Amino acid sequence: MSDPIIRVLVVDDSAVTRKVLREVIQSDPNMKVVAVASNGQEALQQIDAYQPDVVTLDVQMPIMDGLATLDEIFVRCPVPVIMVSALTKLGAKTTLDALERGAVDCVLKPDAKATSLPMFREELLKKIRSSAGIDVRRILAIRQERRSRRLWPTQTTPVVKPTLESGMEELAEVCIALGISTGGPSALTVLFENLRAPMPPIVIVQHMPLHFTGPLAWRLDSLSEISVKEAEADDVLKANQALIAPAGHHLSLRRSGKQVRVTIEDGPQVSGHRPSVDVMMLSAAKIFGPRCLGVIMTGMGRDGVDGCAAIRAAGGYVLGQNEATSDVYGMNKVAFQSGHVDRQFPLDDSATVIAAAVERLQNPVA
Repeated sequence: MSDPIIRVLVVDDSAVTRKVLREVIQSDPNMKVVAVASNGQEALQQIDAYQPDVVTLDVQMPIMDGLATLDEIFVRCPVPVIMVSALTKLGAKTTLDALERGAVDCVLKPDAKATSLPMFREELLKKIRSSAGIDVRRILAIRQERRSRRLWPTQTTPVVKPTLESGMEELAEVCIALGISTGGPSALTVLFENLRAPMPPIVIVQHMPLHFTGPLAWRLDSLSEISVKEAEADDVLKANQALIAPAGHHLSLRRSGKQVRVTIEDGPQVSGHRPSVDVMMLSAAKIFGPRCLGVIMTGMGRDGVDGCAAIRAAGGYVLGQNEATSDVYGMNKVAFQSGHVDRQFPLDDSATVIAAAVERLQNPVA
């Protein structure tokens, strides 16, 4: 029996982009564009008429912008929405806002170069397949529950980073290796607003399109006591700093004298991704051994499962986000069911659970 057809609504104010999206989507025999819309108002009419399985939604549109349209879609008919963003600072900010509100994923608008279309096609079709069937009502319920308990970030001005000196060298000998995917920007926002310095170096792989990991790092840095930046080649791991792997590139760690530095490289996808959580975690386990804390959070697939296994095999400790608070209980589910997670945690408690695990690694029981 063939797979059911995924019915897609394309929303974009550019006729050229609508044409490209339609052609890309319908190149997959298991997908069909049931309707298109040039603005948010048209999109809502088409949703009422066609009840699509997935919506691709332009970020910046006239009459009714992407965020307003997204909110109204969720009121009328909660359906998986993939944001389609232009490469602009405003586009990146709005896309991150949309992901926090419940959009399941995002892609960067294709440019005019024909050479970029195969990569765009692969990414868009993979995300449509992954998004179809996601329980959006559940994601929205998680968001609402956080807001009702005042766990949603309220910071409007950048947090002042505390000046800390004692214990920094000892903390630098511990590493937190964190892997996350679908639902990640929202979960990381909650985590980093609540993390308190001092913390050991944190290395993060978040599956995102090109050019979005930088804006994500800026956002997290503005609301956290921990400094956050997009990783660059040869960055040195430091206490109270988190490095996010740049989209489209693998990140691994290497020892350089007394320091641990970052290597950024291209290469084939690993576990279906570049950057890959497995690539990062395997290198962290090799260098830090029993002083490596693995954290596997919300996301589709199984990237990070082998990395979690390697961390535990090296004597480290692994935490996994629990099902109830995960937008998508995928990577963390496979790692847990495979026996590679020592303890699960709810997102609301992530900062305190991570802090306790760090103390455990620093002061192991004899």
